[in-house]
Amino acid sequence: MKIRTSTTGSVGNAVRDFLSHLREINASPHTIKAYSTDLSLFSAYAGARGLTQIDHVAVRGYLSQLYERGLSKTSVARALAAVRSFYRWLAREGIVEQNPAKLVATPKLPKKLPRVPTIEEMNSVIDGEMPEVAAFPERDRLMLELLYGCGIRSSELTGINVDDIRLSAEAVLIRGKGKKERYVPFGDLVRTALAAYLPERQKVLAHANKHLSALLVNRRGGRLTTRSVGRIIKKIAVAKGLSPDVHPHTLRHAFGTHMLEEGADLRAIQELLGHERLATTQRYTQLSMKHVLQVYDQTHPRAK
Repeated sequence: MKIRTSTTGSVGNAVRDFLSHLREINASPHTIKAYSTDLSLFSAYAGARGLTQIDHVAVRGYLSQLYERGLSKTSVARALAAVRSFYRWLAREGIVEQNPAKLVATPKLPKKLPRVPTIEEMNSVIDGEMPEVAAFPERDRLMLELLYGCGIRSSELTGINVDDIRLSAEAVLIRGKGKKERYVPFGDLVRTALAAYLPERQKVLAHANKHLSALLVNRRGGRLTTRSVGRIIKKIAVAKGLSPDVHPHTLRHAFGTHMLEEGADLRAIQELLGHERLATTQRYTQLSMKHVLQVYDQTHPRAK
């Protein structure tokens, strides 16, 4: 990509170049949308100041303005992370020498671990008949099996093409963040769900007179979107008795936590989840320990 930004250029122009860069490296649409929102506010705050005129004091002033507008600590922390990423990219491109946002402390957030469904709860959701709210039962079961059985992200799920399925190897090619690819194994339950869904998928495409590479399709023969996946998963989970807080990423958390509880190696889980850093995977040790403590409190005679 040709960089239009210079050291004296406006923040607004640099933000446009940065967002174009994110699209080129196949960043998540949600990431691009979040960065676009946060950095447009930052650009408005910077005004006519050039890139090198923004120092750590200016960044703190920007965060103060966000607090004054009533934004939560979580939102302010996200906005700071966006500015840090923006300036880190500018430094890599040789446009600025320093990242002023690095000198600004992240707002302290309460450590809140996500509530992960138990193995029994997950089995109750996927096993048995799909509830009436499932408009396309064969597809929806396959979605649940892939999300929980492979631990993939919602965006990775919708990006799977039929040709990415390696039935003989019982693995699926996953395209993760930053165009990184990995193979994730699947078991007999995914294979069974695929066998039930693929003929139904073909009927939908034939009726819509479409030829599509996407594995997961809607009733109109189009590729399923991440928004639709979230809505479908929530409907089914609630109908099966789980919390309304359940979303596709909950199933990814459940995958990592349950693998760890059953004795899987942390580095193997890291590989399966496609985490760049082991520290990200280590969150599941916290989730697992929380579960262990709950079991101890509920079952050990000396804990009662």
